[in-house]
Amino acid sequence: MDKPSRWTKKELVAYILLYIANSDLHETNDEKDFIMSKVDRKTFAKVHEEFDNDNDYQCLQKIIESVKTHNYFKTDFSELFADIKLMLYADGEVHDMEDTTFMYLRKILKE
Repeated sequence: MDKPSRWTKKELVAYILLYIANSDLHETNDEKDFIMSKVDRKTFAKVHEEFDNDNDYQCLQKIIESVKTHNYFKTDFSELFADIKLMLYADGEVHDMEDTTFMYLRKILKE
């Protein structure tokens, strides 16, 4: 996959949603289905392969780099945060780690 500075908006959104979905160390089928409702199957597969090869630190660095490089969200992250909130409830329950990861991600992206 390209460097984060060259990711499309859909690739970035898929990567962020995968990061949230896996923050509790378990990606459910419902979470996977939700992500695939946001991006096509090919994008999902490509991003998932990239994500699977990254550790937590690399994930955050890639997210930050891509968000800062692109102006996809301008200074309004409400659409992205709404998608993340829906992701939290995709499998019927919000795990503490997912919620904490969301709050942390929201804080670093707004800075």
